[in-house]
Amino acid sequence: MKKITILFLSLFITAITFSQDAVKAKSLLDEVSAKMGAYNNMFISFSQTLSNEDAGIKEGDEPPIRGNINLQGEKYNLNYLGNKFMYDGKKLYVINTQEKEISITDGDLEGDDGFIYPSKLLTFYKEGYNFEMGKLQNMNGRKVQFVTLNPIDSNSDIVKVELGIDAKTKHIYKLIQTGSNGSKTTFTITEFKSNQTLSENFFKFDEAKYLSQNYTID
Repeated sequence: MKKITILFLSLFITAITFSQDAVKAKSLLDEVSAKMGAYNNMFISFSQTLSNEDAGIKEGDEPPIRGNINLQGEKYNLNYLGNKFMYDGKKLYVINTQEKEISITDGDLEGDDGFIYPSKLLTFYKEGYNFEMGKLQNMNGRKVQFVTLNPIDSNSDIVKVELGIDAKTKHIYKLIQTGSNGSKTTFTITEFKSNQTLSENFFKFDEAKYLSQNYTID
């Protein structure tokens, strides 16, 4: 009986600890979301690396992919992989500068492929994840607190998301996404600016401009 009681107490205390840990993790994410979401707009430059141990691909085998994004609410201008993605809150414009082709669709990029898209960066964690605090690490002269997000859906294409948060600024510094296929995608923010002066038409698609440059619009 004594052993059973001790085991029960041990499990009970462990459950409480995990619960408090989850609350602490979510509280930190809410703080980050509130702070970054309060800016009128944000400019973020980032680098992306990919690794997959099962496929023999190590981080650093290939040079990082670089991109940048301007965010204002759900609207964004994203330069990534040689393309420009412009979302005005209603329509998404994908501008292929090499082929001079533009595709237009209603709504934002879909998350069905398990990828975390720009307009959801500050809110994606609010549904479908359990939380736990990760390690506090020193990275490039800053203290970065990691939070681990585990999908509730066991069939999710995402196995785990690790968000690295600058402990001083409460800004997202790093996002590491592990997929069900073993791939690990790491985004690191290399430059951050807030409340930039943007023109009134910054997030509006200028059809005449691209037609004058002989773009094909679908």
